[in-house]
Amino acid sequence: MNERIVALDIGDVRIGIAVSDPTRTIASPVEVLTRVGWGPDTRKIKAICDSYETTCILSGLPLNMDGSEGFQAAKVRDFCTQLEKAGLTVVFQDERLSTVSAEEALLEGNLSRSERKKNVDKVAAAVFLQQWLDAQ
Repeated sequence: MNERIVALDIGDVRIGIAVSDPTRTIASPVEVLTRVGWGPDTRKIKAICDSYETTCILSGLPLNMDGSEGFQAAKVRDFCTQLEKAGLTVVFQDERLSTVSAEEALLEGNLSRSERKKNVDKVAAAVFLQQWLDAQ
């Protein structure tokens, strides 16, 4: 059995969180964390990792469509530096179009607009986590 992976879709307002199963086969959306500040956000993510007995984070990296890193990617990297200081290991995954895929999946599920908005970040994290798991 492997250590689980916790995936983060890090935005300015919310962080979508997904987790793999212990065999690293299936990604599942877990929760959406409303951002408070670097310290509280880091502590909450560390607590989530502790609850899943893992130190492995897969962070979505919001690349531009040409593959370059922009301002948002720099903010994600800065936040992930704080996670590393808290003892977590961070690996990055291209998250381009994961939100689009998540929105499409939620639309197919006939969720209301408010339910889609409430869930899209954690589903997006599950989308790029599943892509990463499938590539391993």
